[in-house]
Amino acid sequence: MRSFRTEIESPIVEKDIIELERKIRQFKGGELDEEKFRSLRLARGVYGQRQQGVQMVRIKLPYGKVTSNQLLRICDVSDEYSRGRLHITTRQDIQIHYVDLDRTPELWAELEKDDVTLREACGNTVRNVTASETAGIDIDEPFDVSPYAHAVFQYFLRNPIGQEMGRKFKVSFSSSDADTGLSYMHDLGFIAKIKNGERGFKVMLAGGLGSQPRHADELYSFLPTDKIVPLMEGVIRVFDRYGERRSRAKARMKFLLKDIGLEGFKVLLEEEQLAIPIKTYPIDFESYPQPVIANAEAPSIQIEENEEFQQWKSTNLVSQKQKGYVAIGIKVLLGDFYTDKARELAKLVQEYAAGEIRLSLRQNILIPYVKEELVPFFYSELKKLGFVEAGYNKALDITACPGTDTCNLGISSSTGIAEELERMIKVEYPQYINNPDVVIKISGCMNACGQHNMANIGFQGMSIRTKDKLVAPALQVLLGGGNFGNGKARFADKVVKIPSKRGPQALRLILDDFNANGNGASFADYYWEKGEHYFYEFLKPLSDIENLTQDDFIDWGTEVKYKKEIGIGECAGVIVDLVATLFFESQEKIEKAEEALDEEKWAASIYYSYQSIVNSAKALLTSEKVKVNTHSGIIRDFDRLYVESGKIDFTGSFEELTLQLNKNKPSKEFAQAYMEDAKIILDRLEAYRKLELAHV
Repeated sequence: MRSFRTEIESPIVEKDIIELERKIRQFKGGELDEEKFRSLRLARGVYGQRQQGVQMVRIKLPYGKVTSNQLLRICDVSDEYSRGRLHITTRQDIQIHYVDLDRTPELWAELEKDDVTLREACGNTVRNVTASETAGIDIDEPFDVSPYAHAVFQYFLRNPIGQEMGRKFKVSFSSSDADTGLSYMHDLGFIAKIKNGERGFKVMLAGGLGSQPRHADELYSFLPTDKIVPLMEGVIRVFDRYGERRSRAKARMKFLLKDIGLEGFKVLLEEEQLAIPIKTYPIDFESYPQPVIANAEAPSIQIEENEEFQQWKSTNLVSQKQKGYVAIGIKVLLGDFYTDKARELAKLVQEYAAGEIRLSLRQNILIPYVKEELVPFFYSELKKLGFVEAGYNKALDITACPGTDTCNLGISSSTGIAEELERMIKVEYPQYINNPDVVIKISGCMNACGQHNMANIGFQGMSIRTKDKLVAPALQVLLGGGNFGNGKARFADKVVKIPSKRGPQALRLILDDFNANGNGASFADYYWEKGEHYFYEFLKPLSDIENLTQDDFIDWGTEVKYKKEIGIGECAGVIVDLVATLFFESQEKIEKAEEALDEEKWAASIYYSYQSIVNSAKALLTSEKVKVNTHSGIIRDFDRLYVESGKIDFTGSFEELTLQLNKNKPSKEFAQAYMEDAKIILDRLEAYRKLELAHV
């Protein structure tokens, strides 16, 4: 086994990477079940790709902040282990593709040299904490949310309560009431507020996109900043115990809230308070690193293409609250850029700005702290890199997921149609280059990674089948979504389904009608005034599939006939519940509980013991083919089938024993006693299983 000891300062990180390498070896040697291995690698940012034999690696970049040194490191890794392409996601991560699985541990070790992690970038974990890309410079912000987003990221990284949930958990921070962090579509969304001179957040709970989008509920109108971490711990504990686990389609926080309601959730949240190790978590925002702005003098620049320069300035400069500075927006087509240009960009911001960039939720790049007098120089330098296309965060700036390019779940091309629509807007609707109102987003499937159902105009990849059983790529057209600020929004309506090659024609009809009948209203208001039926009527002719041509059977960006191919989705890290594997996992949890106990991390030790106890019960229930959809259901059904029936002798109930978890404050004494309970339960249930098998 290769040692990374000389390369990594943190023993925790080193252990993580060595563990990944060991598990890869066990998987390749047939000692580790494929589905179990999938869960492990996903929690370490290694995601199966549509193409066989290679992986997508997702690099976790909290709230999209990337220093020059980190960007240079990411470039080195992409060149060495991938193909030199960097893809910005709608969650402010960077993805690289076509990576050999065997090389992922050393890739991770290289990234950690500049404090960049893969940990929990995928899988059933707390995903990347996102935030407004203008955090810290926003002229309307009551305060900079970056320190709070960073504190949440650090607290929940490797935290045992968020490692093996039923599904992923997403968190966002918005700088101001404009809600550019999109709180309403997150499991937890925080909007910065000040009340009576105190910093705090409006808290939104259980939003989500996908096939059944849900607007988040307001949990608190104002929560002091020292309460956000304890609150989030309680929310995750409730989700972990009561959230769906078997059915991926129902395993998000939004479905739990739909089932039990906001008041029911608050009751469960209150029941967890005793077990939460911290009641207040002050975040020292004053110690958060302040930008160090370079003092290098730039050469004086005379701009020759004055009209082009003025157009760029009108769409790509973002005002800052810091006097004398602006931020520069770089529109990144489909979120894809390459290491040769990224290296030059890293050097440019290091020498002439604050040595950092921010990645945006719209897959773009923002350079903060550019001195106003250096704008012509930056324009000149960025033009050399091809980074001065006008239309940052405007209608021309279309968001799209990778779709069928690399994703297992892609049904039809999202990148190909996005490129075509951008080309069409530039040529036929140039006035929209300056329009910040019309937001267009595209996803290659219902999962909404391209956020299509929150757009003013959205397209979702689908397929259609003709009478002759021929299959062609299609698009669901969605209209009317919009973000109205302060946690309020509308999701788009599904209006009509059309062949993909008619996507540009659909957009023409929509924009032409908006131009003729919008009467100065926002697109969202124009849509809701006219109503869904109005749009269905003039788009309906495009849905006719009786007259398909050969071209309709070829998707955007390809030259071959369309074939619907959907692989196994890995967004949720689905696990096959094998009895032996579950008992093995229970033993692993006990070992982690012992480690945490030795490190005096009482709450962590207790939670690992809890996971072991539930896992052991799950193993026996699985052997009986009993549904194991939620932790609460497992606890209840184990009592009913094994304890109350007398099959296994318990003093009291299994539920009482297990839920000591939230009936005791975290302490050394309780952590030790609870861990011993977990060991006894594992031994007793394994013995029962062996006896059961002996009589088969």
